Amino acid sequence: MGWNTYNHYSCSPNEAIVKSNAQALVDLGLLAKGYNFVTVDCGWTLPARLANGSITWSPTLFPSGYFALGQFLHARGLKFGVYSDSGIQMCMTGSPTQVGSLADALTFASWGADMIKFDNCYSEASAGYPNTDFTPPTSPSARFSNMSAAIAATGRPIVYAICEWGVDFPSAWAPTIGNSWRIGNDIIPSFGTVARILNQAISQTSFAGPGHWLDLDMLEVGNNVFTAAEEQTHFTMWAIVKSPLMIGGRLSDTAGSITSSSLNILLNSDVIGYNQDSLGVAASFVRRFTSAGYEIWSGPLSGSRNVVAVINLSNVATSLTLNLPDVGLQKAASVKNIWNAATSTNVLTSYTGSVAAHGTMLLELSGTTVAGKYVVADAVTSGTTTAFSHVYGATTGNAYTCVITFSHSSATATAVTVNSVVHSLPANTLTLSILISLTASNANTVVIVSSITPSVLTIAAPASTLYPSTSFALVGTASRTTCSSGLCAPVGSKVGYLSSTGSATLSVTAPSTAIAGSKYATVYFINNDIAISTSWTTGTNTRNMTISVNGVVTRIEVPLSGKSSELFSAGLGWQDTGLFGVLLPGWTTGSNAVVVTNTAGGLVDYAADFVGLSVVW
Repeated sequence: MGWNTYNHYSCSPNEAIVKSNAQALVDLGLLAKGYNFVTVDCGWTLPARLANGSITWSPTLFPSGYFALGQFLHARGLKFGVYSDSGIQMCMTGSPTQVGSLADALTFASWGADMIKFDNCYSEASAGYPNTDFTPPTSPSARFSNMSAAIAATGRPIVYAICEWGVDFPSAWAPTIGNSWRIGNDIIPSFGTVARILNQAISQTSFAGPGHWLDLDMLEVGNNVFTAAEEQTHFTMWAIVKSPLMIGGRLSDTAGSITSSSLNILLNSDVIGYNQDSLGVAASFVRRFTSAGYEIWSGPLSGSRNVVAVINLSNVATSLTLNLPDVGLQKAASVKNIWNAATSTNVLTSYTGSVAAHGTMLLELSGTTVAGKYVVADAVTSGTTTAFSHVYGATTGNAYTCVITFSHSSATATAVTVNSVVHSLPANTLTLSILISLTASNANTVVIVSSITPSVLTIAAPASTLYPSTSFALVGTASRTTCSSGLCAPVGSKVGYLSSTGSATLSVTAPSTAIAGSKYATVYFINNDIAISTSWTTGTNTRNMTISVNGVVTRIEVPLSGKSSELFSAGLGWQDTGLFGVLLPGWTTGSNAVVVTNTAGGLVDYAADFVGLSVVW
């Protein structure tokens, strides 16, 4: 946590700017909340090294010098972050040459540095050292590993922030050499950049953990480029994914200061607490409702709590509902709505709240029970009738396993009626296991009539059936690829080039006992269309896919699925499978015509690659 010069001042920092913003960390209460690193990014050096080869500061920009700057920060309880580069120059032309000297680690340590941000500009010799090279012939990892060793050799505890821009999937190698690593290209002053970065983080959250974190880039909170709701979303997601919280906005200088609205967002103790939680588990992507324009992320917290973010991606304010079973829960004794400053108790199955355009419903859930478990205390009992309401069904089906646990047994068999169907509870038995029907809804009711009162109702979803892409017939531009061993799981091959003129089709026969209705499905997809050069403009890190069931079309927008190097791994990340859950309408009994394609178009004509479709009947 801390503050960095770059987002607001670009490569034009100076001593006055750094000191005024550093003092503001103290005066505004930010240091007390944990924002303790002050990092001077690019632009601090002389154009060339000293005669002895040492790197040094610009005396014009920093007349007191870097050692004195470190002392200034340390005297206020702050930590000193410095910036360098793994190439021959820093990320602005000519300052200085031959910057990537490993001896610089010793120099920085002698100045009292507590953090080193190590960048990736002007680093590719084979291409003539361009400012950026997103397709280098060899991995940049060796340069970053060398600096890691140099930092360790200084004997000073220094946080190492790797800034490789996600060129060679640093999540695969950076955790062993650094404390954080940038997963993608720079954040830009447009709200679309938040979604773009999150779509890149989705496949990588499992790589994060104590001491090594995904870096989603510096915060734009306070730079007056987002609405208040957008700033809340931005801050929320960086915090729960456990990204470093490095403020990139102006806190205080001669031109002005941060607004109270932005400051209060940065000071929110709950959100900071989620970021710094001792459990150290990054929240992960759960589900996206593409047509409705929202998505859900969730993660565990210490103290048996959970944090959930429901993001309104649409341009209008709306009311959004979280179905607790989507995040593995059924009930919460307490649901704290952070940004609405409201707390609800004994929340069963679902929670609904109003969310501003591009805003987020951020929830802390505690006192929870696992999904599928309903207790009699939450039911309504009248005589021999007990009604469990708010029962969740992920899919419309008649093969849900329902286990009823009764308060006591009887010496004789007992008739039990469940939703008008009569069953028999054997003598001297506490549990009855049956199959029931539910719709895809959070408002089902299970009515039990029995002389013995039920105490617990446990419901499990029906089994799913996987329809691999190898079973689908191909039309038009669509083509099939056999993947490297162990990839394109669980099928081993995929279908690509799905477009408005290319599709994969299959006639799916429903199980003989199945009923018609919307079915929950898991799409096994592959998308490694990474927005690096396009991140400054139209890049989203997503692709569309449309799935038609008996002519009823559903569009999904899937994130990146890559979990390996897009430059050097087998399949180049285009054989790493992702999972996307979606409720597909249109299913009927008997034969169902399923078509996977991309009639929706988008920034890219082709859909994500298709591995298979799993349907919960």
